Amino acid sequence: MSTVRARKTKRIRLTRSSNGMLMTPEEFDAVTDCDDRFVYELIHGVLIVSPPPAETERGPNETLAYWLLLYRDQNPQGSALDATLPEHTIPFGDSRRRADRAIWCGLGRLPNVRTDPPAIIVEFVSKRRRDRVRDYQEKKREYLAIRVVEYWIIDRFERTMTVFKNSPDGPSEAVVKADETYRTPLLPGFELPLAQLLKVADDWAGSATRRKTRSSRKPQQ
Repeated sequence: MSTVRARKTKRIRLTRSSNGMLMTPEEFDAVTDCDDRFVYELIHGVLIVSPPPAETERGPNETLAYWLLLYRDQNPQGSALDATLPEHTIPFGDSRRRADRAIWCGLGRLPNVRTDPPAIIVEFVSKRRRDRVRDYQEKKREYLAIRVVEYWIIDRFERTMTVFKNSPDGPSEAVVKADETYRTPLLPGFELPLAQLLKVADDWAGSATRRKTRSSRKPQQ
């Protein structure tokens, strides 16, 4: 990875070629001009530029959002959910991580996104090996360090949902299987049927495969 010192100007435009740029958290937070076809994170002072989440991640993420809002609006205990945001940047130290979904609960108000860590963070695993290492190892360590209570990793390849929890006795880990429904005391009455969420991802994956097949069959001009 190349490293390019960030220019000391008030305006910095981020693009794909900005990958590896050295930045301070203040410079990153001040950016207002970027190529929105990419995702930007600051990891220990180094800018990381990645492709946007695929449909296989965005699809189930939207479904999860729908379930959460339905829970908030229709469940008698739904007031436990304060807010949820997709593609949310999590600030900590000299880094800014992009989480697939952040969930705040138990505050009784809208969160201050800069000072209130989410109670739950959700990541949908990508296929690339480096992304899997990031989700299962790096992000777990970082999220638990900022007092996130539960970290959910939804993995359509392993057909599991791994839940890391912060508890008084130290971090714990539980694996939810594809045919199981997950419940958390943070959102009493909320249920996450994993099979339905995995099916959404599978449907998007099948759609992408069919598009590629049709494209490969087009006659050459």
